[in-house]
Amino acid sequence: MTIHRFPIRIYYEDTDFSGNVYHAAYLKFFERGRTEFLRDLGVHHSELAGQGLAFAVRSMEIDFVAAARIDDLLEVTTEVVAMTGVRLTLAQGILRDGQVLTKAKVVVVSIRTEGGAARLPAELRARLAGG
Repeated sequence: MTIHRFPIRIYYEDTDFSGNVYHAAYLKFFERGRTEFLRDLGVHHSELAGQGLAFAVRSMEIDFVAAARIDDLLEVTTEVVAMTGVRLTLAQGILRDGQVLTKAKVVVVSIRTEGGAARLPAELRARLAGG
């Protein structure tokens, strides 16, 4: 499986009083990376919702290695490392000039918008698997 790459610029609103990126901002960056990863596969959240499907984060492990600062140009990487009928495990990273600043293991599940787990459609599983 290939690694998806998405650029993120750090703005003043992303930082805290110290000038470093506020820890919760990394969650937004990871979310944007996952969304753009799906978009580049031709999968749009609005279309999934039209089918009564959505993704929900089940768990996330984050390792903050080094700080990002205002005006940094970062790269969010996303890669599928495991997949079942309902669950995706993704490895994500946030890098500056190739150096890992933050990394995460994210487990997302497919759900029905009215509630409960939903099996990923076969076509979507094939796209996620790189086929």
